[in-house]
Amino acid sequence: MNTHVAVREMRNSAGGLGGDSTWTRYLVPLGRAAFAGIFVGTAPLNFSQQGIAEAAQQGVPLPQLLVPLSALISLAGGLSVLLGYRAKLGAWLLMLFLVPVTVMMHNFWAVKDPMGAQIQLGFFLANLSRLGTALLIAHFGAGPFSLDARALARRP
Repeated sequence: MNTHVAVREMRNSAGGLGGDSTWTRYLVPLGRAAFAGIFVGTAPLNFSQQGIAEAAQQGVPLPQLLVPLSALISLAGGLSVLLGYRAKLGAWLLMLFLVPVTVMMHNFWAVKDPMGAQIQLGFFLANLSRLGTALLIAHFGAGPFSLDARALARRP
């Protein structure tokens, strides 16, 4: 059974609450905005001296180069997902950003202070959840109300 048939059957069995013809289709762009907003909104910090210094303190190698590069990757991926333009590629860019950032910046296992370790654990787990969302977008794409959907509708 292919994925689209399974999804359609799931929608039908859920009492008609889903489907592209109902109000729920508006949830997809809202979800994309909520997910991508953190990447777009925080990218400018990674161009600042404060962001570079924080990464250097955490042991990130070549922070003057890698931190602004990570900002470009997160900004490009976030805008891609937000607009739904090549959202699958954008999701992969966000994963490329999230994996090293999660390991290097939120390494709770290396923090000696128990409260600091708990804070970093929270950030670590939040990034794992973001990775999960990126994986879903990498598989399913942008959904309705996206530039990808618009381009697909124009194909003959």
